[in-house]
Formats: sequence, structure tokens, C-alpha cells
Amino acid sequence: MGESPKEVKSRSRLAPAGLVFAAAGLVLFAYFVWRAGPGEVWSNITQIGWWFAPILLLAGLRFAVRVRAWTLCFEEPHRLGFVEAFKAYLIGDAAGNVVPLGIVVSEPTKAAMASRRGVPFAATFSAIAVENIFYMLSVALFIFSGAAALLIAFPLPKVLRYSSYGIVVGAVIFVAFAAYALRREWRFFSATLRWTAARGLGRKALERRLARVGSFEERIYGFYSRNRRRFPGILLCEALFHLLGVAEGYLTIWLIDGNRPSVLAAFLFESVNRVITVVFKFVPLRAGIDELGTGKLAQVLAFGVAAGVTLAIVRKARMLFWMAVGVVLLLARGLTLRTVAAEAERAQAAALGEKARADAVTET
Repeated sequence: MGESPKEVKSRSRLAPAGLVFAAAGLVLFAYFVWRAGPGEVWSNITQIGWWFAPILLLAGLRFAVRVRAWTLCFEEPHRLGFVEAFKAYLIGDAAGNVVPLGIVVSEPTKAAMASRRGVPFAATFSAIAVENIFYMLSVALFIFSGAAALLIAFPLPKVLRYSSYGIVVGAVIFVAFAAYALRREWRFFSATLRWTAARGLGRKALERRLARVGSFEERIYGFYSRNRRRFPGILLCEALFHLLGVAEGYLTIWLIDGNRPSVLAAFLFESVNRVITVVFKFVPLRAGIDELGTGKLAQVLAFGVAAGVTLAIVRKARMLFWMAVGVVLLLARGLTLRTVAAEAERAQAAALGEKARADAVTET
């Protein structure tokens, strides 16, 4: 089954922007490596040597704990085995990092790959959405702590200081908004669509979307009200994800610098990494952006810009390794990134449409 004209048109609009971001990222990457000193960066990389294997292992464990959190977000009678979930996660992550603007591809791809093992797409995608809510809440708390610690412990240049203030305020607003929405079961997406439809702006199309969005919100809030006993396990997995990131940063900086860094320094590096990952997800591999942010922080922490740029490059190297694993798993199933992205879009539209129609029949 081929892509619909609407899907082709949507993809053709996203592709040029994605390529622009990718090209800009590569230019920034080359610039900051040159600024840091290619010779010094290469010397730092060679110091890691075979210790790159434990770094890869820590990265794999981070995937594993998020996969475990995902499997905890399934509701009966649907379940997904850990191994299949892990494979689907790696494939989706590879798609999200390789494809420009992959943020719109990665999560549906994970759900589509899992649904190939007999679990309905709607169930897998809803579980991903629930896990992502927990993940984003944990990220907000994590980067809030990092920004606050940075402001308290170090004298910062004006740009970093104001950026840290913005992160603190943004994290507080996000957590407060999420807590209010979950507690009140506030269906703000549906409310926004109703407000738009009431003003006659594409009413028919908006009404179709309203049915789909409403069913999706029902799944999210339904999980929240029915499965609170699972929350500690999910939150523990998200906390382990961040702790493993701190451990990875600690080991990498130790290998680069030759001296043991403080736990606070490793924590701050991972906090900045989370900010870059979330804010600049649309840039493939965060090329250039990671080097800029991590290099500036390394300078503030007295490690030197070259150490920060090297840390960012090592992150890319381990990301490329796990992306390669995801692509191999994808090819082993006889698929390509383009075909699986198209399949994910069709499955997502079909699943939400079927749920909306079922809800309409139930109401009548």
C-alpha cells in the first residue's frame, strides 16, 4: 500500500526544513571542532580507547530502563515482551536520529514495529505516550536541578546565567501545568480544537481530528486513573535513566581529563545534554549544538572547551553505534526507514480513526 497524496505532501514540506537543519548542524560541528583544536580533540578521543565499550554498555542500559518503563505502561489485556520492545525501541530511535525532523517519526515507528508482533498499534502508541509523559516530567525535574545547581555553584557568563534562569522558570511551569492537567484530567487538546472549530476554521477537518484526539486523551487519563500502583516502578526506571547518564558522563570526562571529576560536574554535563536533546531534537544527532553547549559548560567547569567538544563527539559515537544496531534490526525485517515511517503514519491514522468510530457507536 503506497503513501497517500496527503502523506507525500506533508513529507515533502518537512524534508527541505530538515535538510537545512542537518546542513547547519554539520557546519556548526566543523566550526566548533576547529575552534577547540582538532589535534587536542583527537588526543582526547584516543585516551578513551577500549573504555568506549563500557560507555556503550551504559548507553544500552539507558535504553533498557526506558524500554522497561514503556512495557509497564501497557494496559491489560495487551502486553509486550521486553526483547521485542527493546528491538522496536532501537529501530524507532534510529529512525528519529537519522531522518531530518525525526521527532515526528521515532515514536510512531516504535509503535508500528511493536504492533508487527501482534499488539494493536493503538495500545503500543498509547503506552509510548504515557511513558513519554513520565519521561518529560523526570527531565523537567532533572534539568531544573541542574540549572539551579549551576546558578548556585558557579559564576556564569551572562548568556549561560540567563539561559539557566529560563530553564528554571520553564521547568517549573511545565511541571505545574502537567500536574494540573493530570489531576483535573484537563483535555486541553480537545478544548483547543473545539475553540478553533467553533470559529469555522476548517470545521469538518477539525471535527475529525477532535474525535481522534478525544479518544487518545481518554486512553492517557484512563491509564492515570486505573494504574497508579505502577507509578513507582515507572518513575524508578526514569530516575535510573538519568543516573546512568550521569555515570556515563562521569566515566567519559574521567577518561578525557585523566582526573576524577566531581559528581556535580557529571550531573551538570548530563543536565545540559538533556536540555539540548529535548530542545534541539529536530537537528539530526544534535550536530554542532551539542558541541557548543557542552564546550561552553566544560569551559565554565574548568575542563576546557576541547574536553567538552570531545564529550559531545563521544556521545555521537555511541549514538551512531546503537543507531547502527537499530538499522540492522530494521533491515533484518526487510524494511527501510522510509517504508517503516510511512507504515507508522498509516497505522497511527487507522488506529485513531477506528477508536474514534468505536467511541461514536458507543455513544449512540
